[in-house]
Amino acid sequence: MKILVCITHVPDTTSKINFVEGNSKLDTTNMQFIIGPYDDYALARGVELRDALGGTLTVLNVGTAETEPTLRKALAIGADDAIRIDAEPTDAFFVSEQIAEVAKKHNYDLILMGRESSDYNGGQVHGMVGEMLGIPSLSPVMKLDIEGSTAKMAREIEGGKEYLEANLPLVLGVQEPIAEWKIPNMKGIMTARKKPLEVIQPANPTQYTQPQQYELPAAKGACKMIAPEEAEKLIELLKTEAKVL
Repeated sequence: MKILVCITHVPDTTSKINFVEGNSKLDTTNMQFIIGPYDDYALARGVELRDALGGTLTVLNVGTAETEPTLRKALAIGADDAIRIDAEPTDAFFVSEQIAEVAKKHNYDLILMGRESSDYNGGQVHGMVGEMLGIPSLSPVMKLDIEGSTAKMAREIEGGKEYLEANLPLVLGVQEPIAEWKIPNMKGIMTARKKPLEVIQPANPTQYTQPQQYELPAAKGACKMIAPEEAEKLIELLKTEAKVL
């Protein structure tokens, strides 16, 4: 089985977010970057399936040279090889277009990625890649087993779960609890240094969008504490100040 896992290179969720150049660019000074948390689940399940069924697992990122440590970590976790498409991931359509072009050349049986990235939270790439390849795309998948050429899945929907079966190839956006995150061990870290990391140029270098300005959310306002026995006061504040009643 040939598996492709697409990962994002995102700021650690504990990072302090600031902008520079007139609020048009993220300030990456002293910022720690990680594999997108949902992508970590995709990678972990991909490694488990590769180990159980045989085959290869390739990890892919659309990004500049700064993302290579993130790819090396994915190799240390268990990917066999890596591809970096040398381009700034400006928007979901551009990223999807690049992934689809690579997938067309390599005929992967299964393409996994997180349900969304933790920076922009768009949740669009898996659907676009499936459309561009003409194969089914499902998200958010929280359970995945492969039997022959059939994928058996559980998907979270509003109010419950949905159980599905579909033939490979597929594109899936995943989330917990599909697998446990894997931490690279020393052997994996040493081996990752020798694993191939191919850098390729974007199939279509056209950038469709350009950020104009970022804006931080408004600071949290003051909190008023109301004693349990003063429920009437709380109701009055919800009406007059919060205006939600």
